[in-house]
Amino acid sequence: QVQLVESGGGLVQPGGSLRLSCAASGRTLSSYAVGWFRQAPGKEREFVAAIRRTGVSTYYTDSVKGRFTISRDNAKNTVTLQMTSLKPEDTAVYYCAADLYGLGSSDVHKYERWGQGTQVTVSS
Repeated sequence: QVQLVESGGGLVQPGGSLRLSCAASGRTLSSYAVGWFRQAPGKEREFVAAIRRTGVSTYYTDSVKGRFTISRDNAKNTVTLQMTSLKPEDTAVYYCAADLYGLGSSDVHKYERWGQGTQVTVSS
């Protein structure tokens, strides 16, 4: 089974940028579609972005299109979420998740493996 560890979260001012990384161990990440999800206090976990195994196809929720970019490096077993023009409403714990042989779904239930999350806070 693959294990996932997120990093790169922190406190940033509105309009700023952050780069989140998801590092995998235990199994090659190239067999998995990978998604990023986020959960704000008192809210359900929501889809942010996903990338298929080869990295050719990517998917985003409408609120982050044009601001966030998901990418992967299968040789390094990592997936990255580059976040720009951050807004206070982007504040949440961000999780990466892996779906074996998946298609990059936005459905949280499709993902079998999850990281522990990294906090992103956008505030002045």
